[in-house]
Order: sequence, then structure tokens, then C-alpha cells
Amino acid sequence: MEASDAALKAASVTMTGWDKVGSGLVTGFYRGDVAAFKAATDAGASAAADVGEVVSVQVIPRPHEDLKGWASGCTKQPPAKPRAEIV
Repeated sequence: MEASDAALKAASVTMTGWDKVGSGLVTGFYRGDVAAFKAATDAGASAAADVGEVVSVQVIPRPHEDLKGWASGCTKQPPAKPRAEIV
């Protein structure tokens, strides 16, 4: 959650979904300009390291068509609009 929040605030990327990998690990799926991902992944990894362990950060520019289908089939989709904002 911390990593996704930081990544989305740091650059113009869109979260398309997430999936629980297991053992407390989560994979987030994002779309956007490849250049924006450097800032987004740096911010996300830094925020995640503050609250836990970062296992891997991976950016795949121009993913193969088969991977696009797999990533869009992730189990959880982000909410379209936040239900409440905690300040």
C-alpha cells in the first residue's frame, strides 16, 4: 500500500491492478510512460523499504502481448474512486 501510494504520487502512472503472491508478498501492475516509471519505482521502493523488505522492482518496457494478457488478469483491481480520504 505504501509503495503504491508513493509511486502513484511520484509520477504519471496508473495502477491497473495487484495480486497477492503469497507469504505477504504483493505484485502491483501499472501503466504509463517508461520514463515516468523510473521516478515511480524509485519512490515506491523507498517507501516500501521504510515499512518492510523490498524483494524486487521490475519494469518491463513494451511487454510481449502474452504478458499484457496475464497482467490484466490479476486478481484485484484498484477502486475507480476512493471511498474515503484519510488525512
